[in-house]
Parts: sequence; structure tokens; C-alpha cells
Amino acid sequence: MDEISSIENLAFDFEALRRFPDIEAPNLFAHDATDELILREAASTLGASDGGHVAIVGDRYGALTLAAATLHGLTGLRVHQDGLSGERALAANAGRLGLSGTFASLPLDAALVKNATVVLWQLPRSLEEVAEVAGLISTHTSPDVKIFAGGRIKHMTLAMNTVLAQSFNSVAPGRAWHKSRPLLVTEPRQEAPASGFPKKEFHDELGLWLCAHGATFGGTKIDVGTRFLLEFMGQMRPDATSAIDLGTGNGTIAAALATARPGLHVIATDQSAAAVAAASETALVNGLSAQLEVIRDDALESFAPGTAELVVLNPPFHVGATVHAGIAHKLFAAAARVLAPGGELWCVYNRHLDYRPALERTVGPTRVVGRNSKFTVTLSTKTY
Repeated sequence: MDEISSIENLAFDFEALRRFPDIEAPNLFAHDATDELILREAASTLGASDGGHVAIVGDRYGALTLAAATLHGLTGLRVHQDGLSGERALAANAGRLGLSGTFASLPLDAALVKNATVVLWQLPRSLEEVAEVAGLISTHTSPDVKIFAGGRIKHMTLAMNTVLAQSFNSVAPGRAWHKSRPLLVTEPRQEAPASGFPKKEFHDELGLWLCAHGATFGGTKIDVGTRFLLEFMGQMRPDATSAIDLGTGNGTIAAALATARPGLHVIATDQSAAAVAAASETALVNGLSAQLEVIRDDALESFAPGTAELVVLNPPFHVGATVHAGIAHKLFAAAARVLAPGGELWCVYNRHLDYRPALERTVGPTRVVGRNSKFTVTLSTKTY
């Protein structure tokens, strides 16, 4: 019996994995067929591997890491997840399964993939993120590295293969299974171009440089909802001495607030490691590092309750690739917890979503201060 056949008979209960502290709902899952397909494709190689030479990138909630540890007895696995909630979910799942000592969570840098001979990679949808990760792997892994990558077919394009081919000589697609497809990527190119990340772009309308890593939502652009929200910047609690940009992304709102109000201490926070790195770079290149503090945090968990004067929020309307309002409601609750009485939450959202009733219930009295054909801007005031 070969390794790929035998692994299907080994027990790993994917259904035991949870997404918490990320959003949990009946239509949101802690693993998908791509995880299982990557593990099947990599089975014989993992079975002969030393866990210390295995790197895992993009593991959503621990399916790749914990199944590899369980099925092949591996320890010393190196893992990177962009989202802090995913990191915490992996740790919690490992604790329940008795696997806490089998891996280390690391930043997306050379130490993650240094001398790795095997990489398991849940491919992202963003070509920029593919490019940044592929460049890092090709530069720092073993020359004979095997990358077992995969994704949902609906999110994979031929352009992804082209991007991978900039860093590797061999990109071989495998047979699709349950609407997922694997790629075997090998032979790092010695002549691969140097990393172009973080990227930066100057925006005349704000007088600011905006920076981005591959996984930073929106890249170096100004989000259209953010652009509308910033029209009301002068009305945002004029007496505030500090402000929080919740879900900062590339740091647009935080940098704009800091520039417009030099006496304001601005905290930019996001659960995405790429966003935090991007916002930090945005602060640096605009000379705002002394005024603009950047913190990686999941829904203001590390912030004391009842202490914030002003929170500004452009909430995402999706969780991963799934359109879902849960993340917005989670962030509304976070803002309500940290706002002091009289504190303000300024929020922009797609007008068809109509979050005003939820903001009224969760935060306090809410009024619409602006509306155009696509977006609504609201002001919610904490009253107790």
C-alpha cells in the first residue's frame, strides 16, 4: 500500500477543528478540501521528512499543521498565518488535541522557510501575496525544496502560475479533487528578481505615501469607502487627544488623521500581520512614527474597556472568501467595549448593508452623517 493510499486510512478528525476566536457560523468552516488534498499530495514526502525542515504557509485554522503532526509524527513545524485569529485558533485546536509542542508560529520572514525541504501552502487569492511568499521561499529554502500548494479552483488562475514561474522553474498542476487543485512547485530560480515588498505609492489627494505587503487588503490604494469617510475627518470628535483606527489595512485612515491633527495620538490596529507591517511602513515613510502607533490585535482585545475617545472603522464585509457580516458585528462590539462614555465610533459601510440598527443596539445612538450612491457614514456615541 503506497503512502497516499494509506494516509486516507489514518485518523485525523478535521471536524474537530474550530475557527474560534474567528467568526463561527454554519456556513463557515475550519478546513476545506484543499487542506486534505495538499496533505495527500505531500504524504510520501512528509513521511520521510524531519519536521524541522517543514514550513507551512497560509494554514487557516491549523488543519495542515495539526494533521501533518498527527499523521506523520512531526515536530518542529514552522508556521505562518497572516491573521491573528487564525494563529490563536491553531493554538487552541492544538491544545485540545494535545499537539501544542509540535509547531512554532513565526512571522513571514527568512527564519520561517530557511533551509526548508518541504513547504505546505494554502494559496491565497491575491497575486501580490503569491509573489511575496514565492520570492521568500525561493530565496531561503533548500535548492531541492518541494512546495505542495493548492487552492479552490474558483480562486485559481493561470496568472498565478505565471507569478510562481518568476521564482521557480517548475510549476506542475495536479489532478483536481472536490473543487480544489494542487500544484507541485520546485526548482527555485537563482536569477529570481529581488523582493519588491513592501510596495509604496504616493497619493496627491492626501499628500501621503501608502505602503503594502502582498497580503495587505487593497494594496497601496485608497479604499473607496475610506475616501468617503475621510471627507468627515474634521467632524470626528475635535477635542479628542487620541484615536483608534480599527482594521487599519495599509494605514490610510490613521496616517490621514495624524497628518490633519498633529496633536492627536493615533493607534492603528489590525489582526493581519501584513496590514500591521504595511501600516508601520506607512507611518515611517511619512514621518509619523512618533505620533502613530501600530499594534497587531484581534478586535481590540488588548485595549482596556471604557478608555477610547474616538474609534474610526471601515469594516470588511467578508470573512476570508465568504461574504459575511459577522466580522463587522464583532468589530462593533469591540468598539463599544473600549469606548468611554461620550466616545465616538465613526463607521463607513456599503449603504445596502444598513448597519445602523446594529450600531444603535451595540454602541449607542447612531445617526447618518453622510451618504452617497455606494456608502453610508455613521456616527455612534457611547452613552454609558
